[in-house]
Parts: sequence; C-alpha cells; structure tokens
Amino acid sequence: MLVDKPSGLLSVPGKSPEHADCLERRMRDLFPEIRLVHRLDHPTSGLMIFARNAQAQRHLGLQFEKRQLKKSYIARVSGRVEGHSGHINLPLICDWPNRPLQMVCFDNGKSAQTDWEVLERKAHATRLCLYPKTGRSHQLRVHCLAIGHPILGDSFYGGERNQAAAERLQLHAATLEFRHPNGGVWSRHSSPCPF
Repeated sequence: MLVDKPSGLLSVPGKSPEHADCLERRMRDLFPEIRLVHRLDHPTSGLMIFARNAQAQRHLGLQFEKRQLKKSYIARVSGRVEGHSGHINLPLICDWPNRPLQMVCFDNGKSAQTDWEVLERKAHATRLCLYPKTGRSHQLRVHCLAIGHPILGDSFYGGERNQAAAERLQLHAATLEFRHPNGGVWSRHSSPCPF
C-alpha cells in the first residue's frame, strides 16, 4: 500500500506521549494488518510504502536492503548549483553528541551515495532531483549541505537563514519503483511535489 505522507507527520511514534501520532498508527487504525517497510523524516513529505502481510514486508525490505528499489526526491536547495548533474559519495555516521544529527566521516562512516540533476535554477535557489543509491539517515540533507547547498527550510542542517527561506523542509519523496511482492512485476508510483 502506498501512502502520500505530509510534511510534519512522524512516520513512526516517538518516545514521548506527545509524539504518538504518526502515519504508521493512522494506517494501522484503518488497516490493522499493515506493516512498516521504511520511514521518511518528520519534515519530509511524499511516498511511503507499507506491506499488507509479513511475506510482502520481507520481499520489500530485501529490495531496500539490496538497493534494488529505485527512489527519487525533489529538493529546493540554497544557491545556484553549478553543472547539470553529479554524484556525491560521502560516508555518513551519527554525530553522537548531537544526535539525531548525522555527519560525514571518512574513517568510520558507512557508504552513502547520491546522484543529482538540476531541474530548475532561480536567483537564489536550485530545484534538484535527488537519487539516493543508499538509504542512510538524513543522507540527502547532509549530502546537500556537504556540497554547499543546504536544503531550504532544514531546521537541522540549513542554518537560520536557510531555515527561514521556506515554511517547511523543501524535500519530497517523489517516486518509488519496486518489484511487486506478488509476482515480481515492476511497479512505478509518483507523488506530485507540493512546493
């Protein structure tokens, strides 16, 4: 089951009672058998996939683990990105004193790779299509920051000016392409970008 998660809604419940409301819980109220397959950050909007049974969850989970599933995100980043496309290969690790923040670490970080292409340039911002090749926590946010173009509206990595430049994180999970758990046929789905 594919769901279009709004920005500002948790994917799964947080530890404190005020963070109990989340997409997983809302889905489980409607479909008690639903099973979580992956997550999106709280401020990120876009497509999430849920499984309807344990077999489908295993099948989809393996596609994520083996990097067989294809994803794309739309992001509006600060500044004018030079070039038409590129590849970011910067390993990431949790910044423990500042968790949940992540950071680039060549010594102990796990492989993190993102392809990107420019969709549109404005005076002070660029719209990118991001193609994560790995699925590390905050990967797209940290990779954009690392190349000097933080995502607009990012309260973690954008700094005050970039955070104030948009009312929400300008990151949207736009497409998901995967093999359907029942039969293995490729299935592609998209969600229109709200910004």
